[in-house]
Amino acid sequence: MEDLLDKLKLLDYEEEVLAKHNMKALSRHYFASSAYMPSNPGEQFFMFTIIASWLINAAGRPFEQPQEYDDPNATVSNILSQLRAFGGLVDFPPSKLKAGSGEHVCYVLDRLAEEALKERVFSWRRPNYPTEEMEEESVMEDDAELTLSKVEEEMTVGIPIKISPVYILSFLTLTPSLSQEARLSSKPDNILESNMDAAEWNLEVERVLPQLKVTIRTDHKDWRIHVDQMHQHKDGIKSSLKEAKGYLDKLQEEIGKTLEKVGSREKYINNQLEHLIQDYRSAQSKLSEAKECYQQGSGGVTERTRVLAEITEELEKVKQEMEEKGSSMSDGAPVVKIKQSLTKLKQEIVQMDIRIGVVEHTLLQAKLKEKSNMTRDMHATNIPEPAIGAY
Repeated sequence: MEDLLDKLKLLDYEEEVLAKHNMKALSRHYFASSAYMPSNPGEQFFMFTIIASWLINAAGRPFEQPQEYDDPNATVSNILSQLRAFGGLVDFPPSKLKAGSGEHVCYVLDRLAEEALKERVFSWRRPNYPTEEMEEESVMEDDAELTLSKVEEEMTVGIPIKISPVYILSFLTLTPSLSQEARLSSKPDNILESNMDAAEWNLEVERVLPQLKVTIRTDHKDWRIHVDQMHQHKDGIKSSLKEAKGYLDKLQEEIGKTLEKVGSREKYINNQLEHLIQDYRSAQSKLSEAKECYQQGSGGVTERTRVLAEITEELEKVKQEMEEKGSSMSDGAPVVKIKQSLTKLKQEIVQMDIRIGVVEHTLLQAKLKEKSNMTRDMHATNIPEPAIGAY
C-alpha cells in the first residue's frame, strides 16, 4: 500500500483525482484490510473504482468513470478485463475486490499504476544523496572552555586540574619520541633560569592565548547530562504545574457547581413528572396484559384455523367420492358395454360352432378314408396263389 501511494503521488493524483472529486488524501494503510483498523467497504470500493478508472485512462486506454450506483459486479469485471489486457495475472475471484480493501485491491491498483508510469515514460533511478559538508567545530564560550588564565588562577588557588587522558595521549603523540639515554643526557646540570622580560612574556601569552584554548566536547551519552536534563524537566514540570493547578482547581469548581445544578434540576423534573410516570407505568402494565391476552387468543385462533383446514380437506374428499359414485350410478355406459360384450361373445360362439363342425367333418372324412384304405388292404391280401403265379 505504501508503494502504491508513492506511485500515485508521482502521477499527481492529488490534483487529478482528489481535488476533482473533493476527496480526502489517502492514508498509508487506506486499502489495507485489518481487524484492528476501521473500515468503510462502500466508501473504499467507490474510491477503488475511481482511482482504477483514472489509472486506466492514464495508461492510454479509454475507460468510462463508474458512478456510485452502478452494478459492482459489472464494474469489477470491466476493471479486470482491462488488467488482463495489460498482461496482468488475475488468479482470484472478482468478489475479492467488492470489499474495497485487501491484498488483491492493492495488487490491481499497483499494477495499473505501473502501466500509467510506463505510459508517462517514467523510470526509477538510484537516489542521489547530497554530500554533507563537515561543519567546522564551533568553539563554545562556556564553562567547559579552559583558558590559560583560568589554569593559572586555579594553580595559584591550589585547585587540582583534571586533564583527560585523551589530551595527555595527544600531547605525547605530538612530542618527538626520545630514547631514555637521550632524555638523561638532555637533563641540565644546573637549575634553568629565564632571562626573558615579564612584559614580553605577557605579550607572547596574549598572542598565543587563542591557540591554547582547550575545547571539551560534551558527550550526549554521559549520565551527568541526563541528570541535568532531568532536573531541568523537573523544574519545568513544577513551574507548569503551578500555573495549571489554578486553572484545574477553577475548572473543578465549575464542574462541581454544574453537577449540583444538574442534580437539583433532575430532582425538580422528577417531582414534577411523578404523576405522569405513574400513569405511564400503569399504561405499560395494561399494555403487557393486553399483549398477553392477545397472544393467548391468537394461539387459540391458530389452533382452530388448523382444525378448520383439516375438516375442509376431509369434506372435499367426501364430496369427490360422492360425485364419483353418483356419476357411476347414473351413467349407462357400463350397460352398453355389457350388451356389446354379449353380442361379441355370441358372434364368437357361432364362429366357434362353425369351426367345430368343419373340424368334425374333416375328422369324419379322415376316418372314412382310413376305413376304405384298410378294407382295400384286406382284399389285397386275400388274392388266390395260382393267379399270382400265372402273373
